[in-house]
Amino acid sequence: MKQAAIWLSEEDITSLVSLKDTVDALEDGVRQLGEGTGFNIPKALGSFAEASSMHSLGSVMVQAGYCGYKNWINTPLGAKAVFILFDANEGRLLAMMEANCLGQMRTSAMTGLGTKWVAREGANDMAMIGTGRQALAQVAAVHLVRPLERIRIWSPTPEKRQAFCAAVAEQFDVEVVEAESLEEATEGAPIVTTVTRAREPFLKASMLARGAHLNAVGAILSHSAEFEQALFARVGFIAVDDVLNAQKGSRELIEYFDQGEGRGNWDRVRPLGQVVANHEKAPSDCDITLFKSMGMGISDLTVAIMAYQRAADAGRGKPIPLMLKAPIRWTN
Repeated sequence: MKQAAIWLSEEDITSLVSLKDTVDALEDGVRQLGEGTGFNIPKALGSFAEASSMHSLGSVMVQAGYCGYKNWINTPLGAKAVFILFDANEGRLLAMMEANCLGQMRTSAMTGLGTKWVAREGANDMAMIGTGRQALAQVAAVHLVRPLERIRIWSPTPEKRQAFCAAVAEQFDVEVVEAESLEEATEGAPIVTTVTRAREPFLKASMLARGAHLNAVGAILSHSAEFEQALFARVGFIAVDDVLNAQKGSRELIEYFDQGEGRGNWDRVRPLGQVVANHEKAPSDCDITLFKSMGMGISDLTVAIMAYQRAADAGRGKPIPLMLKAPIRWTN
């Protein structure tokens, strides 16, 4: 007896699922996590060579009946991700899918949710720090939840900065400002999003306005950091997508809550799932709010389920024949 799964390409994923779809679905997935009907498996991470790493994230959505893993490799010469989706009730393989675009959508959608639930209402002016491959989707996700009127853009390479400004201006009907310095970009900005490959902190506490919200997206490995430790003295509300992954991989939070002035006080760090499920809000007199996104399984699983269900309904995807079992040879 044979079964069949399906293979979905990057093109299949992007034609079936939009970023807005992802933000909407992910909010429900994060809420299920906060309510205890879904759970994450902590990230497995291995670093090798000079700047290469392997990752694996798993999760289960119990009521929905799905589980899965995203596995990926990141090297200086390229990166590739694959998601494997299972039926959590029957133990069947349902789909395998290319997951670079899936990962980009869930990463930016998570920033959108962090902004929606943690940033002040009415914030409509954002500083975008970093202009790499994740940056445009980051702008789009925040724009979906907090319609922006102005976007200030800074990165250290003028040519890349100018090209990114042009791309943002082409995609969105907003005022685009090319900042000549990091300080110019962040001055008075109510939302600041950093998505860089910085190894050492570059964002100083003095650069952020009172009431600002910071999405710290770029540093997800323990050797990287984007903001200085002094920032924590001003932070009144901290949310993360996944606390265990932050405890394992966020140098910024590890240095403060394991080694620094906040030692032993990890309960200050709120899981976004509980923030959503319990409708938690930052105090009205909060100086700075912080959302730290590390990546978690539920966010990938939410997008993968949506892509799979839509593909199955539309008859999309290439069939993968599966044999239930085969005899094992004892010798050659």
